[in-house]
Amino acid sequence: MIYIYDSVLRDGAQAEGISYSVEDKLKIVKKLDEFGISYIEAGNPGSNPKDADFFKRLKGVSIKNAKVVAFGSTRRPGIKTDEDNNVKALLEAGVNTICIFGKSWDLHVTDVLRTSLDENLNMIYDTVSFFASEGYEVIFDAEHFFDGYKANADYAMKTLKAAADAGAKFVVLCDTNGGSFPDEVYEIVSKVVNNISVAIGIHAHNDSELAVANSITAVKAGASMVQGCINGYGERTGNANLCSIIPALQLKLGYECIPDDNIKMLTSVSKYVSEVANMQHDNRMPYVGDSAFAHKGGMHIDAVLKNTRTYEHIDPESVGNERRILMSEVSGKSTILSKIKEIEPTLTKNSPETKMIIDELKKMEYEGYQFEGAEGSFYLIVKKLLGKFKKHFDIKYFKVIDQIPWDLQTSATAMVKVAVDGIEEVTAAEGNGPVNALDAALRRALERFYPVLKSVVLTDYKVRVLNSDGATAAKVRVLIESSDREECWSTMGVSTNIIQASWDALIDSIEYKLAKEEDKKQK
Repeated sequence: MIYIYDSVLRDGAQAEGISYSVEDKLKIVKKLDEFGISYIEAGNPGSNPKDADFFKRLKGVSIKNAKVVAFGSTRRPGIKTDEDNNVKALLEAGVNTICIFGKSWDLHVTDVLRTSLDENLNMIYDTVSFFASEGYEVIFDAEHFFDGYKANADYAMKTLKAAADAGAKFVVLCDTNGGSFPDEVYEIVSKVVNNISVAIGIHAHNDSELAVANSITAVKAGASMVQGCINGYGERTGNANLCSIIPALQLKLGYECIPDDNIKMLTSVSKYVSEVANMQHDNRMPYVGDSAFAHKGGMHIDAVLKNTRTYEHIDPESVGNERRILMSEVSGKSTILSKIKEIEPTLTKNSPETKMIIDELKKMEYEGYQFEGAEGSFYLIVKKLLGKFKKHFDIKYFKVIDQIPWDLQTSATAMVKVAVDGIEEVTAAEGNGPVNALDAALRRALERFYPVLKSVVLTDYKVRVLNSDGATAAKVRVLIESSDREECWSTMGVSTNIIQASWDALIDSIEYKLAKEEDKKQK
């Protein structure tokens, strides 16, 4: 059994751009508990009022599987443990598991704490023994252990022994600066496992892009706890990414980390944490990224369609992800055909309709369209070319007015007139920019006829200049991502007019949603 210890709410909160509310933290705790994480490090109640308030709120939350951990430091030099304010805050947190971090690098003891090496050992022993004697499960994080071991192995080991003798259940070796290599980690962890009587953990930072490798190596050397963060969030370049560590250990190496049935939740958990943290989900993350099983090269796609093992190291569904076949100028005929058959299964590579569709797609790509990542527009184009597209509304006109002086909340106004089955609707809306205003006005006009559109939100907007030599007259490609909380889809528009390109992408987004609703009714 490998105990997974998630610190996305504490160490992960130190990442640039992340600032959780108390409600955010409560949501993530519930999700990680449902997922099957063993330990959830929820914050440092002695560091800020928000974490103190969070632990108060947490007392009313039902936690079924995980142990929630309060994090804090050893007592300060020269005072009694029960007089330390941080220790008092940990006692008030109301949890049964405490993680205490202490210095294991002599450089930090002398230059940061500015105390003696013996006093640092006393601080570790006194603080761990204080909580252990009170009945708490204590985890000791040996901060900067690997750097400390390389500088003064004897003293670094003494810090671990002090924590173990004081009653720590786990002693965790931290590569806090993230500078260690896997061979070093394996050698050092092996020695610690053979010389320290309690269970050993690993806490790796990613400054050398080795946090995942070092964590897995530590397990192979005998560590039984892995600390890290969902999505690898953390200070500087982040912490060990549990979204890579968990499937590597469980699916490939046979270690039990979370309940077997829960491993399929991994991708949804990763995206959920991104959403709550208000961070863009990294498409290129292994296992859980949208690009993790996305195939673009023609020969690669042809091979995957014949045997998925040719270019996939695991089954995407085993971690709750999915295979994606991308459309691009390097796609072969079989690639495009496979995407067409998802829409019209009766077509073959020799069907005249197939040739017509491929020819039209190639022509559009030459004009600047790119269907990689714009499956929504691809779907609509194929439907239109096959004569199976049902137009749900007509646009009579639209108008956009920029406002001066500028207001950050309402810098533009849009007016839209639509017609559905001969019934016209005129609406106007303000927005933060012309595209936001157009989006709001269009949805407001159509929601009268199609209430299902109330669930649709625009989640991303990208613009790319296609021919920069055209300066302000350059052609642009606009990619819009939309979501209805269940599915995400992308659509595009291409024009020398950025408003027109955006409008075309917005229209496709709405038409795609309505078309998919029609498909559901026919099944």
